[in-house]
Formats: sequence, structure tokens, C-alpha cells
Amino acid sequence: MNFKKKVSAAVYSFKNDPQDVGLGMVRTLVLSAVVGTVAGLGAVALVSMLQLSEWLFLGKIGGYVPVPAGGEPHMFDLPAISSGVNRLAILFLPAFGGLLTGWFVLKFAPEAEGHGTDSAIEAYHFRGGKVRPVVPPVKAIATSILIGTGGSAGCEGPITQIGSGFGSVLAGWLGLSVAQRRIFMAAGMAAGVGALFHAPMAGALFAAEVLYRDLDLEYEVLVPSIIASVSGYAVFSKIFGFTPLFVTPYSMFYRPKMLILYLIMAFIIAYGARFYTYFFYKVHEFFSKSRIPHFLRPAAGGMLTGIIGFFFLPALASGYGTIQQALSYDADTSSNITLSVLLGVFFLKTLATAFSVGSGGSGGIFGPAIVVGGALGGACGIIFSELLPSWNVPIGAFTLVGMVAFFGCAAKTPISTVLMVGEMTGNYHLLVPSMWVCIIAYMLSRKVSLYRSQLPNRFEAPVHRGSMISGVLRNLTVKDLLNVKAHSRTFLSLNENTVLAEAISRIAHGTQSVFPVIDANGAVTGIVTRTDLAPLISSDPSLHKMMLVGDLALKRHRSVVTKDSLQTVLGALDAEDADQILAVSDDVPPVPIGIISHNDVVEAYQNEISAIR
Repeated sequence: MNFKKKVSAAVYSFKNDPQDVGLGMVRTLVLSAVVGTVAGLGAVALVSMLQLSEWLFLGKIGGYVPVPAGGEPHMFDLPAISSGVNRLAILFLPAFGGLLTGWFVLKFAPEAEGHGTDSAIEAYHFRGGKVRPVVPPVKAIATSILIGTGGSAGCEGPITQIGSGFGSVLAGWLGLSVAQRRIFMAAGMAAGVGALFHAPMAGALFAAEVLYRDLDLEYEVLVPSIIASVSGYAVFSKIFGFTPLFVTPYSMFYRPKMLILYLIMAFIIAYGARFYTYFFYKVHEFFSKSRIPHFLRPAAGGMLTGIIGFFFLPALASGYGTIQQALSYDADTSSNITLSVLLGVFFLKTLATAFSVGSGGSGGIFGPAIVVGGALGGACGIIFSELLPSWNVPIGAFTLVGMVAFFGCAAKTPISTVLMVGEMTGNYHLLVPSMWVCIIAYMLSRKVSLYRSQLPNRFEAPVHRGSMISGVLRNLTVKDLLNVKAHSRTFLSLNENTVLAEAISRIAHGTQSVFPVIDANGAVTGIVTRTDLAPLISSDPSLHKMMLVGDLALKRHRSVVTKDSLQTVLGALDAEDADQILAVSDDVPPVPIGIISHNDVVEAYQNEISAIR
């Protein structure tokens, strides 16, 4: 099907597709709350499995207990690990986890490999919001094992697939429309993120913002996402408490000159995010093209992660504890956080994350990005503090702002991330520098994104193509088109008293397929097309000299007037099954003023979109 036919189909598909399919507002809100509740319970299950996995593998076998975040939830009161770190076990544990999860994922749900947020975005845009019911549990189990054995990954990917998966499945069970399935899928994603990171408002905005690379929102999902996110957060926090994920000392922005340092840091963060994204996808491409058997690739990535962890333990698992210590740097004089540690976290955890997840391991890259960004921000703070001792640079504040800006520019979610880190830390006093650094870093890295399934904006989204086309064409008229397209006013008319043989001779050449028939005053008395004349052309030539154009049946073809929209023109062309249609004046009787084709409508649409952009 060529493009002009696709445009026509998109307009009328959108026009005739009911928006609600009988689902009222109350029903939408109730189902959003149900999706959020289940996503919250899914987050509880994920955190519980992860705690058990880390205690068993990293703790009992590896003798390593990562420092937790201040408000990190714990379901079980497990025995303390008293043995020292077994670095030989640490060397091989990530490979074992990669081997186990690689086989498990490939056998039961291959789409659960890698970082789940990208898969959820792809399902929203290109698979009608469909997520197989088996994906959420497989993703949760695989991620718990991967992180529990030391893999550098986060939980946001799994929780987005868990939440979005249930939303999709629920919509399928109830026989809802594709549009509603997408909405509940996004609501589930919002609920999972809002619950797991103690960030209900940011979770809702994240689900609407992460779908596009530009500063655009899927505003249709906002209300259901807010309801779902609050529900998920309430369920999760009822079990684990309402304490923010990170505990931070009091810090606020009150010195405008600090914006100079934050500006410098914005450039560093932007290029740090580029490095993080570039290296992740380089590793991903390497493993995708390698001859290593598919299920062994996460094991190979895990082996590389184990080598890093053998020498630098903070690169393993979630790494939240390192950032918790950096956030408290100014108040904790006994902290072992140094510039070398933070730079080590930035570089080595970037590598470990790429090896753990880029190789096909099942885990998220949001959490590691937060850690890597916080480490880079804290390192900037320490350097600024050494260079400008009289400025009293707040290193903990730079750590927090680094967390915001790094993920915001890497994932192209600057608005939701500013709110999310505020909710994760309980500190809203640094919104000014957070917005400052996040937006500048975002603008410096516009074309780089962690999520390759993101579309540039709503104009490019298949789900909105029909509505976009319809909205543009409704605002353009026949008069607008004819004013721009001069050639549309150059056309052949046939006088009703013209001998048919002469008319056939005149239209033999050229691309015009519809011809106005006019009287002596130039008024339209009818319309004739090449299709009408085809049977006559093959008839007895002597008849051609005896018949006049006015003798043909001329009244059955449609025309459009100057005030008609181009959507009306498109409908008339489809109704006629024609490539061209006659435009006439608003006079009585009308006179012909132009010939409009499918291509003219498409070109007018494309020009209007270019002007809007």
C-alpha cells in the first residue's frame, strides 16, 4: 500500500475507532487502582526474592554484604553474615548467575532478557500493548538471581515489565480495546516504579515521559498512571514503611554562585551519560554478533563482571550503599568514600552493568545509572571542594544532583527524574540545581538514549498517527491547498457541446483523470472521468462523431468546494475510489477552480507537519 493510501486508511481508522469502547471513567479509575495494587504486590515479591538471593549467594557463599541504602526495604530478618569476603567465590558467582538466568529466560520468556523498560516501551508502541503473562514472573526471578549473584543491574526494568505485564493481561482478560490495553499497561509501569522507588508522582510522570526522546508526554495515560502509582506505593509502603529509599542530611540551595559549578558539572554529566550509553550498547552489539551460544552469553558477561568485582567490590549488585555514603559525605566524617572510590564506581560499574545486562542478563539499567551518576556528581563535588576550599562545596548535594541529571539525560526523562530523586531522598530543597543541571545535560545529549525503542515524539507514534493526520487535515481547506498549489488551477475543461471524438482526442495525453463539463457561461453541468470514457473509446468510432459530451451521464461524480477540509477531500476521494477530484467555487451555479489529487493532500499534510515542527 503506498503512502497516500496509508494516510487515508489512518484517518478513517482513527475516525471510526471508538475511544472508550464502553469503558466509563469510574471503571477506568477502579481498574487503574487494581493494576496499581497488583504492581505494588509484585514489587513486594521482587524485593523479597532479591533479599533472599543476595543473602544466599553474595552473603553465605561470597561472604560479601553490600552496604544498603538508608531506607532500603527488607522483608525477612535473616541471620547476619559473619564470615569474611571470599573473593574467589565473588569471581565466579556472577558467571553462575548469568548461566542460570540465561538458560531460564531463554527457555520460558526470551523477551525477558536485557533491560525490561525498553521491552515495555516497544510493546506500547509496536505490539498493541501486549505482554505475555509469563514474562513478569520470569523477569522477577531472573533479575533476583542476577543481582543476588553480584550482577550489576537494577530492579526498575523488571518492575516495569511486571506492572505493565499485569496491566496488559488484565485488559486482555476483560476484552478491552487496544487503546485501553496500552493505557493500563503504562499505568502498571507507573505503579511498579512508583512503589519500588517510593516515588508515586514521579512514577506516573515517568510512564508518560519515557515513551519519547523529546520533551513530550503521553498525556492520555497520566490520570490512570497517577491512580495506579499511588495505589502501588500505598501497598508497598504499608509493608515496608514510608521512609524514602535514601536518607540524606539537610541540604538546600542558597548560593547562586554555585550554579557556575553546577553548569560545569552538567557538561561532565552529559558526556558521562554518553559514555555509559555508548559502552552499554557496544557491549550489547558485541554479544549479539558473537558466536557464543545464546544462553551462555550472560554467563560470559557475568565472568567479566566477576573479574571487576574481584578487584572492586562496590561495582557489584545494586551499589545503592555507596551512593548512600556519598549523600552523607558532608555530615559523616568517618565515611570511607574518597575521590578514587567514586571514580572507580563511575567507570567500573559502567563496565560491570554493560557486561551484566548488555550480554543478555535480565536486569534494569535505571538503578546502576542512578549510582553511576551519583558517583560522578560526588566526584565533581570533591574536585570542586579541593580547588575552591573557600566555597564550602556541599559534596552530598552534588551527589544528589548527579543522580538526577545523569539518568534524566541518559533516559530522556528530565522532568520525572527530578521529581523521582526528590521523592527517593525526601529532599526537595535542591530542586533548583537539579533542574538546572538536568535540563542542560539533557540538551547536550539529545540524540543519545538508553532506551532505543523510544520514539522522537507523538508525531512519530503509530498509535497517534491517525489522530495526528486527522487533526492536521481538518485544519487545512481546499482554498489553502489551491493557494499553494498553482498547478491545481491549470486543468482541462470540456464544453458540453463538444463532439465526443474531439473530447477523446483532447484528453488522450496528460495525467488529468477527472474533467469538469461546463456550459457556455463556464458553469459546471457535470463531471466526466477517464473511467467513464473507457467503454466508449473501444466502441464504434462513428458514434464518437455523433455524440456530444453533454449526452453522457454527468451527474454521478462528487466535487468539493473551497471551504471543505482536506479530510473531507480525502473521504470523497475514497468514496469515489479515485485519485483526483474536482474543486468548484461556492457560487451558484458553481464554476471549476481546480483538480485535487491524493498526492496534493499528502504533500499539504507533510508541509504542515514540517511547519509545526
